[in-house]
Amino acid sequence: MPDKETSPSQTTLQIWQSANAVCIDVDSTLCIDESIDVFAEWLGVGQAVAELTANAMQGGVKFEEALAARLDLMHPSKQKVQDFVASHPPQYSPGIPELVKALHQRGTAVFLVSGGFHAIIDPIAQHLGIPADHVFANTILFKDDEAGSYAGFDRDEFTSRSGGKLSAVKHIKAEYGHKVVVAMGDGATDLEARQPGGADIFIGYGGSVYRPTVAAGADWFVMSIQPLLDALIS
Repeated sequence: MPDKETSPSQTTLQIWQSANAVCIDVDSTLCIDESIDVFAEWLGVGQAVAELTANAMQGGVKFEEALAARLDLMHPSKQKVQDFVASHPPQYSPGIPELVKALHQRGTAVFLVSGGFHAIIDPIAQHLGIPADHVFANTILFKDDEAGSYAGFDRDEFTSRSGGKLSAVKHIKAEYGHKVVVAMGDGATDLEARQPGGADIFIGYGGSVYRPTVAAGADWFVMSIQPLLDALIS
């Protein structure tokens, strides 16, 4: 589906090549799958959770409502989360490890901004050499019992609510002093980061899931990571 890709304007290309920081979505962008859906499938509630994920990605329901509903269905214990992470190594989108390495070599900071869970994403960040404080994701809360039973999620995390990715990018600009920031992702929640005070450009990624609304709203839309890599070394 390369014909779905767009060519970047000269300004977009220059911003990509000179960015101080790049904020990358995790599910269906950094990795090929939706970790919440895979985890839900593993827990035996896959179909119901996948439908809620699809609605959230298309912008059909408030993200915080979809997150709460999915977690209520999944009801994951601390032990279940640990077992899942141990048995499911990350499935990177082709070219992602190379892209992160290329950005780091240029001195560009890489942040992971995700509606997924720290418990799943933090090990991925560590594997890619991304600092722990460069990960913005959701925190599952557990009871202090033997099984570590599910107790909800931290509603103070940026990405626990609609518009959270824009808030995270604004925070990254303010707290880390990054003036030029690029956001990259596959969903409607990622596109929200491209608003005044947020990302300077938004790169839409359709290699895992193609969403026409995201393609239409992106400054640059790619179906693979290769054009982004090529632009960094050209």
